[in-house]
Order: sequence, then structure tokens, then C-alpha cells
Amino acid sequence: MKKSFAVIGLGRFGGSICRTLTDEGMEVLAIDKNEERVNEFAMIASHAVVGDTTDEAVLKSLGIRNFDHVIVAIGDDIQSSILTTLILKELGVVRITAKAQNDYHEKVLRKIGADSVVHPERDMGKRIANNMASSNVVDYLELSDEHSIVEIVANEKLNGYTIMDLDIRKKYGLNIVAIKRGEEIIVSPQAKETFHAMDVLIVIGTDQDINRFEKKVLE
Repeated sequence: MKKSFAVIGLGRFGGSICRTLTDEGMEVLAIDKNEERVNEFAMIASHAVVGDTTDEAVLKSLGIRNFDHVIVAIGDDIQSSILTTLILKELGVVRITAKAQNDYHEKVLRKIGADSVVHPERDMGKRIANNMASSNVVDYLELSDEHSIVEIVANEKLNGYTIMDLDIRKKYGLNIVAIKRGEEIIVSPQAKETFHAMDVLIVIGTDQDINRFEKKVLE
């Protein structure tokens, strides 16, 4: 079933979300105070409107509470971000995701009812740094401050070994959730599954354990 989204703030982050959701065939309402930005998305989103979302009457007139998910992607104006999130909560919006500028901003957003808070710049920075720091890591997704999912390329050292041989869960506290081998994806691989060089291992665990596994096994 097609879901409906409202994206408030059409900067780089909000604009990217708006485009992606539209490409996925979702109904998207794009909102920004800047008329130029709104015009840019008029042909992309289902609807695009100029509006000040710190004004409760504006949000009511847009029927904002009828949307399945509202994303507050307001850029540098922390006050507007907080006030908008608060009004959305009071109007009974089912799900709110908000962009935070810093940890203090995140604390406030969570206190006033944001269901999830993202730090796009920080998270992307961490992701890029992880990719640069290790030649084995091809992708990185932060789950929390301590846990991540990473895609790690198996080198020649792992070739011919099974998951059981390396005893990865016991020794490193990691779970291999899938192995990508060319076009094939092996989900929840068995303990007897043999690694091939250039397999991409999709691994979940703490950042500390992932780093330990990389240093011990892959370097």
C-alpha cells in the first residue's frame, strides 16, 4: 500500500529524501519557506508548497496529521525545527523523523516526541571515515553509537575456511547475516559455509568487535 510522507525543509538532506521517496512511488508533500526551493520540487513531489511550519494554522491547512510519516529536515534553524516538531506532535502526527544539528538538539527533539532522530552529516562522516580507514570495508551502516552492520570483502586469507573453522561468533562476538558472492546472496549462512576470496560478508556486531575481526583475520 502506498504510504504518504511530508518532507519539511528542502535542503540537501530533505531534498534527497523527497527525491528517493518519490522514486519509490510514494505520495510526497514537499514544504519549505523558500519559494525557489519549492519551485524546484514542484515537478518532483506529488505536491510542493511554500509554508512556515512554525505556524500551526499552516500545518492544519495542509492536513498534516493525515500523513503516515513526517520528516522534519529543517537545516540550521534549530528553533524552527523544535517548534515544528512540537506542533506536529500536538496535532497527532503518527510518525515524526527529525534531523538534528547536534546532541543537545537531539535530546530536545526526543523529549518533545520525535520518534527517530538522525544526524546526516555526522553519520555520513563516520561512514566515509570507516570506508577510508579500511580497504576491506565496502559499506557501513551505524545502528547505534556502538553497533553497526558492515560489508567486508573477504581476502585470500579467508579462502577455503568455513564459518565454523573461524568460530566467528564465539571469538569475535559477530554474526554473519549474509554473504554476497557475485550475483548470489546467501542469507543466514550455515556454519559449514566456505568462504571464497572476494566474497562480501555482511556482518553485524559492535564497532569494537568488527575492528578486532578486521585486524586479526583480514590484515
